[in-house]
Amino acid sequence: MPKIRLGIVGYGNVGRGVEHAIGQNKDMELVAIFTRRKPGDITPVTAGVKVYNVEDAERHLHAIDVMLLCGGSANDLMVQAPHFAAMFNCVDSFDTHAKIPEYFAMLDESAKKSKKISIISTGWDPGLFSLLRVLGMACIPNGCDYTFWGKGVSQGHSDAIRRINGVKYAVQYTIPMDCALAEVRKGNNPALSTCQKHIRECFVVADPQADLRLIEQTIKAMPHYFCDYETIVHFISEKEFEDEHTNMPHGGFVFRTGTTGKENAHQQRMEFSLQLDSNPEFTAGVMVAYARAAHRLYLKGETGAKTVLDIPLGLLVIESMEELRKVVV
Repeated sequence: MPKIRLGIVGYGNVGRGVEHAIGQNKDMELVAIFTRRKPGDITPVTAGVKVYNVEDAERHLHAIDVMLLCGGSANDLMVQAPHFAAMFNCVDSFDTHAKIPEYFAMLDESAKKSKKISIISTGWDPGLFSLLRVLGMACIPNGCDYTFWGKGVSQGHSDAIRRINGVKYAVQYTIPMDCALAEVRKGNNPALSTCQKHIRECFVVADPQADLRLIEQTIKAMPHYFCDYETIVHFISEKEFEDEHTNMPHGGFVFRTGTTGKENAHQQRMEFSLQLDSNPEFTAGVMVAYARAAHRLYLKGETGAKTVLDIPLGLLVIESMEELRKVVV
């Protein structure tokens, strides 16, 4: 059977993770990488893979089955995704929760016009955690949802800080509050505001002449990212950043707590957790799995935008449904 031919747009942390993930799936092959940088400055780890300027993508319409869009949600994907959805089947990890309905509508229009598939927001949150929240709602209808992230590096939030004028390097850690976690695990169904669940801690290396006060104010006022949270900003040296803040761990928890039975007598709790050494590499693995689903849906004649809620899990893996029924069900 022919391999699924994949392209990568953007060769940052997620893009490099996608390249490695493709190499671990025997039914896939990486055809090309597209970048805004000089193509000659990029050396792929996969032998024989060509690197092109992002503006040359249209010349490869018939060579790529699915394009994986690895840009940031803050600035890249809102512009890039409709453009690529007009030409290719696409998968992305758009993670600005508040903008997903708007983003979905935009991609749905573009993909339907091109008769292609675009699967959006396929990371782990949104993405896998979205699936768990729906599963919890279905199984415990009389209950409450809780999602906690961290402790770990948020790629999207870190990228948003790096786009601020005067910022040289930056990383942002999302930290769940222990007291809030404890209340949820007790089954108390606490009413928790955004700022009662997490702290956002930022470590920033600024340019020598930068206005540190303005950078801090800009971070803390950023909508959808920091303005609703207790946000702590540290300005550190480049050496401290390199020594202590270049790894990318992350993780989180999804809970559904509630009651069942006569007079709601029985407490029930569902809990799902992730502990990740590498946030971008795990995100990349999720994206590549959904690239397989995108290709299969396209071959069936489906078009338009999809989220993880629209995709049967069996489409994500190389194994057939017959094999899955033997070893998983």
